[in-house]
Parts: sequence; structure tokens; C-alpha cells
Amino acid sequence: MNLDSTTIQWIILLLLGGLFVWLAPLAKTKEAFFQAKQDSGKQPSFWILTSSLVISWIFAKSITNAANLGLSYGIVGGLAYSAYYLSFLAAGIIIFRLRSIGGFKSIHHFLQTKYGRSAVLLFSLLIGFRLFNEIWSNSMIIGSYFGDIGSTSYYVSILVFTLLTLLYVLKGGLQSSLLTDFIQMILFTALLVIILILIFPAVNKPVGEYFNSGTWSLDQGVNLLLVALLQVFSYPFHDPVLTDRAFILPPKATLKSFAVATVIGFACILLFSFIGVAAKFLGASGQAAVEIGKILGVVPMLMLNLIMITSAASTIDSAITSFSKLSVQDTLPQQKQTLKRGRIMMIIITVVGTIPVFLDAEILSATTISGTMVIGLAPIFLFWRMKAPKISYFLSLFFGIMIGVLIATGAYPKQLHISTGKYADLLSANLYGTIGCFILFLVPALLSWGRKQKT
Repeated sequence: MNLDSTTIQWIILLLLGGLFVWLAPLAKTKEAFFQAKQDSGKQPSFWILTSSLVISWIFAKSITNAANLGLSYGIVGGLAYSAYYLSFLAAGIIIFRLRSIGGFKSIHHFLQTKYGRSAVLLFSLLIGFRLFNEIWSNSMIIGSYFGDIGSTSYYVSILVFTLLTLLYVLKGGLQSSLLTDFIQMILFTALLVIILILIFPAVNKPVGEYFNSGTWSLDQGVNLLLVALLQVFSYPFHDPVLTDRAFILPPKATLKSFAVATVIGFACILLFSFIGVAAKFLGASGQAAVEIGKILGVVPMLMLNLIMITSAASTIDSAITSFSKLSVQDTLPQQKQTLKRGRIMMIIITVVGTIPVFLDAEILSATTISGTMVIGLAPIFLFWRMKAPKISYFLSLFFGIMIGVLIATGAYPKQLHISTGKYADLLSANLYGTIGCFILFLVPALLSWGRKQKT
């Protein structure tokens, strides 16, 4: 029996989704569901945590963006997106200090203690928006492998994929997410290596040419590289998928895990951008991973499809579990933190997070715009030991949100651009916005310190 590539993709999707539903453990306690603790009290291993960190950040949209940036800007585009993975190291060091020196048990515990309930609520809204973005922006990638945008097969594949992902996290919560992340990381690594082995001979270019494939100018990808470097001290803190995992193991083990995840994540994204560079060498246009699959044939295309399914599933299941923890364990009184509420919130965020799929949203904006909106978090976490008044927190955060809104609506003034080309507005907004956030945070803090010194 001869099966076409679309039928095989459906078989892969259904088998993989069914496998994860079957493998997912059934969480019977809040500790298992929200914190991934086994009945014996045993914590996840170092490599389980590290794998989960990496694969939950190797989003389907991330590897798609990395490949597309490689196609557009060569190695410079790949490095620009890889730079976001330095966020692991920045967050790992800061959270290590929050835990070991400050004694804080979560990001919410830190904010509640230092800036109060209203600060926690605002922060929760921001990270809720982030998680909402992760669901639609990753599921849209899956749809693009099953049909043209707007087609019936496109929408049906998204709905089936999202439902299967929801089913296995409903079953086991964070336990399910960590276990499947480990499996997905192994699959991703193996498939990436195989694809690169297939691509290099087909393109017939020395590896050195991949590293010389870009132009180091602002309008050729360096704009985005600088944006990523500006955001690494704020971007990770609005992602509870990352920060929730920073409080599972002891502080030193967690710091080591985040450091290792930095290297692995950076390397994986950079290597995946080679697919886009290869497509550039072959004269392709459009979505790089899809085009390279068409050029190289059915087998590489199916492997790329499998990579997308595993990476998208790992990100969406992590987003769903983090939203459940955020809306129940991090927000409600202890007596209301029930498994039933946790599972209900999973269903709600999945349904709401899928709606933008039908509204033709732009995938890359889910990263760049939400990252700009939270630049005000940088001084809050870098100066976490400073005795800053509440107004410092709110001024910094609201200024960052305002800059993000200006970018999102296209209202950011072109007169403030410091470069040309794509992402010129993002670079300018992030540079001036970050400077403004630091000023608005530090000035009230220094004035408050000065008044105390006089008294």
C-alpha cells in the first residue's frame, strides 16, 4: 500500500500524540500535578530538568524562525535567534541568588515580599499573555505542514494536535510535561543530526561557508542580534515555563542545569538555522524548513515534520501546565488549590490560546513584541537586593509595556530609529526603552535612599 506524505504525517501525529497520552503518569496529588514530585517525594533528575528546559524553549516557532532567519540573513540570522538562549544563563544566576541569598521559593514569592499583591497581579497578567501566545504561535507551525493557511486540513491538524497535547497534560500535569520533554529532547537531537547529515551532501558546500554566509551589518540581521542581547536580562523572567523549573532542584544543581541548557539550546538553534542557510544556498524562498523538505524529498520532510511536532508539543504542554500553576497555585488561597481547578484552567487556556489561529496572527511577533513589553523586568531582577519603593517597580514595568504597545501598533516614531532595515524599530525601542526603564526604576530608589539617609 502506497501512502502519500500527508497521510504519513497524520499517522505520525496520531501515533506520537497517542504514545504521550499513554505514557503520561496520572497525577493524584497537588505536589505531583503542580511540582512534579513523585509519591516517594523524589525530585526529577538533573538531565530530566535540563532536557525539559532546552526542549520547552526549542519551540516550533523558534526553530521555524531560526531557519527563516538563516534563509534571510545567513549565519547572522541564526546567531541572532540563538542569542535569546543566553537567557538561561542570566536567569539561572539571578534565580540562584534569589534562592540561596534571598531564600525565596518562587518568583511570585519574591515579588509579593518586596512589592506587594498588586505587583504580583500585574506580573501574572504579563506572563499569562506570554503563555497565551505560546499556544497559538506554535500550533500554527504544525498546521503549515498539513496544508495551506486557511485550508480545512490546516485547521483540523491544529485542533487534533492541540487536543492530544491537552489530554496528556490533563492526565499528569507537570509530571507529564517533564517526562514527555525528556523523550522529545532525545527525538529532536537524533532527528536534527540525521537531517544535517542529509542536507550537507545535498547542498555540497563546505561547513565553513555556512559560517561565512551572512553580512555583519545592522540591516542584515545584526539589528535582531542586538535586540536579543538587550532582552536576555528581562525576557526569561516573563516565561514561567523557565522560571517554574528553576525552583524544582536544589539551587546549585539548578544553576548547573541552566548553564548546561544555555550551551545545548544555543547550539541546537544555531544548527537548525543551517537548514535555512542551506535553503539560501539552494535559492529557495518562503518558509525555509518546508522548502528544504520539498527540495530534499519525502524522508527529510517527514523528519522535519516530526521535529516540529515534538518541539511544538513540548512547548504547548509546558505553557498549559505553567498557566495552570500560575492561575491556581500561585494565585489562589491554599484551600482552593485543587487538582480539579488546575485541570479546568488547562482547558480554558488551551481553548482561548487557540483562537488567534483563526485570526491570521504573525508568528514572530509572539516573541519580539512580548519580549519588548517586559523590558521593564530587567532592573527589577538585576537590582533585586536594592531597597526600591513600589513606584520603582510600576514605573519600570509600565514604561516597558508602553514601548511594547507602540511597537505592536506600529506607532513607534521612526525619527528615533538608530539603524535601517528590518527590526530597526525593535532595536531602537529596546535600546531607548531599556535605558528609560533603568532610569525610572533607579531614580525613585535613590531618592528614597537619600531621604532615609537624611533622617
